[in-house]
Amino acid sequence: MLNRVILIGRLTRDPELRYTPAGVAVTQFTLAIDRPFSNQQTKEKEADFINIVTWRQLAETCANYLRKGRLTAVEGRLQVRNYDNNEGRKVYVTEVIADNVRFLESSGGKEGGGSGNREESTYTRNSGSGGARENQDPFSDDGKPIDISDDDLPF
Repeated sequence: MLNRVILIGRLTRDPELRYTPAGVAVTQFTLAIDRPFSNQQTKEKEADFINIVTWRQLAETCANYLRKGRLTAVEGRLQVRNYDNNEGRKVYVTEVIADNVRFLESSGGKEGGGSGNREESTYTRNSGSGGARENQDPFSDDGKPIDISDDDLPF
C-alpha cells in the first residue's frame, strides 16, 4: 500500500507552533494550491486549502522560517482523524503529515510572488544533523571572483 502526497503552494498564514504535554513540537499551517482550471461562471481560478502538520525539529524549523505567502513544497502522507466536538457531533479532519518541506523562495523575496533571488532549502523529519539539511548550490558565487591558491588545486 502507498500513501504519499506531494504539494506545492503558498502559506495562507504564518505557521502555529505548539508543544504537546510531553514537550514535542508540532506546527500547523495551510497551503493554498491553485486548481489547474478556472470557474466557468466567474472565470477566476479556484484554490484548495490543505492543512499541513509537522512534528519535532521539522516543526520548529518551519515555525522559524516559513511565513505567510511563501512558496513551499511539502511531501508527506495523508491522514484522516476524527473527534467529538462540544455538541457531541463527530468531526473528521483530513491533513497531510509532512516529513519533508522545501522552501522554494528565499525569505528576502517578495511576499506572495517570485523573485530573482531564488533559494531552495529542504528540511526533513529524519535528517541527522539537527533535523535540517540545506540543498544549496555550493558553486554559486553571485558573480564574485573566487580566491583559490595554487596549493588548493588538486592538479
